[in-house]
Amino acid sequence: MWKHVRHTLGVSQRRLMLGGGRRQPTAVDVDRRRPVSTGPPLPAVLVDQLRGTWYTSPWNCQSGGTLAMYDIRSLKIQWASLREQLGARGADVPWDEIDTLLQDHRTQLAHTETLRHRRKQGSDNVARLQRASQPADAAIADMRALGDTIGRHEEQLREIETQLEAHALRIPNVPHDTVPPGPDASRNEEVRRWGDPPSFAFTPQPHWALGESLGILDFKRAGKIAGARFAMAVGAGAQLERALASLMLDIHTRTHGYTEVLPPCLVNQDAMTGTGQLPKFERDLFHLRDDPYLLIPTAEVPVTNLYRDEILPDHVLPIRHVASTPCFRREAGSYGQETRGLMRLHQFQKVELVAFTTPDESYAELERLTRAAESILQALELPYRVVTLCRGDLGFAAAKTYDLEVWIPSQSAYREISSCSNCESFQARRARIRFRAGSGKPDYLHTLNGSGLAVGRTVIAILEHYQHEDGSVAIPKVLQPYMNGIERLTASPRHG
Repeated sequence: MWKHVRHTLGVSQRRLMLGGGRRQPTAVDVDRRRPVSTGPPLPAVLVDQLRGTWYTSPWNCQSGGTLAMYDIRSLKIQWASLREQLGARGADVPWDEIDTLLQDHRTQLAHTETLRHRRKQGSDNVARLQRASQPADAAIADMRALGDTIGRHEEQLREIETQLEAHALRIPNVPHDTVPPGPDASRNEEVRRWGDPPSFAFTPQPHWALGESLGILDFKRAGKIAGARFAMAVGAGAQLERALASLMLDIHTRTHGYTEVLPPCLVNQDAMTGTGQLPKFERDLFHLRDDPYLLIPTAEVPVTNLYRDEILPDHVLPIRHVASTPCFRREAGSYGQETRGLMRLHQFQKVELVAFTTPDESYAELERLTRAAESILQALELPYRVVTLCRGDLGFAAAKTYDLEVWIPSQSAYREISSCSNCESFQARRARIRFRAGSGKPDYLHTLNGSGLAVGRTVIAILEHYQHEDGSVAIPKVLQPYMNGIERLTASPRHG
């Protein structure tokens, strides 16, 4: 369904978040008193091009649709500056087509307004003729014909708006001023390090070799059951994954004040659109064939959408949630990369942190969330570093991201184990999550998320960091109570 929305969206200028500097929040006035009418479906060619044939436009969904980060009013005002701000980050956005559509919209709207003015004048003339008891049939016929013409122009306007809204959902978030420039991960900037990489008197084995020799990882049977890029943990391996998730949840809830939730692992299309997975990343998602549900790629999706379509009082903020869920990703386009082991799977376990806060506090919250994720690595005594992602490596919905990279001995390299992001109001606008300060007008809050941590990748780090020359693996001290006192993993009998 269409909702008629008024926006007063000015050109926001980002300022450095240093010395308490804050970017002023944007004011958006949503008028829910206007009538609701049914909009046209997306043209088939646009559906095929932008969303995939199975995906239906969120602007026609029963729950009221999704408000794009960039509405038509803001695109008209900010089109050129937005294109410049995004630069290469917006390389796949059809800017020229958007510009053409905006021009068409201006022309069509001006013409429609002229016709509406003529209709008002004609209606006044009909009323005058009727009051004077003069023939008005011809004037009434003219007004009916004019009404039909206006209706056709309004239909064309709706079609243009539908296409603009579809394009708007594919425009990424604008990076914060403190995000470093750069085209790819090679330009990410290191912020800090913790711990020293271990040195071995032997050549360290990769985690998959250790896991198979210990009898705690079975990739062959997982492949038989499901196919490539699946793994099965067995015995102490399964216990290790469960122990890690429990440790992470306990630290985040008891030490950092997060409230645990256990959300659905199947979500609807509105939820995926709200957090930014749809429509742009449809190829990376698993969806059901006969039902409009998708498997979550991260708990960020259901947890962020807990407050979709709500206005929260400011006194409940910040809200901090943590969830441990399985995650499902097709990893489309990544085949041939890291096909061995646990690094890149279709299904994996992850503990996710999600926070909701006011615009004034969101960058302080980003630092807090990142430190919470770091505390897990410190508790496990795993060396890591924190890097700020450059513009070219930044995720679609993020305004700023810190990656935590843990040291992997077999690769002699730091590898990502968590991404902690401030999405500012990007997701809140798409999911219509607002807050109200006192009796003031509602405004969009800021959402943040980060892995706290990816459980499988933590298993990788533990197996490789704590390995011994005989192939056994020590259990970190903080984890031993969760492992029923087991201090070392040794080879166990294989089941066939």
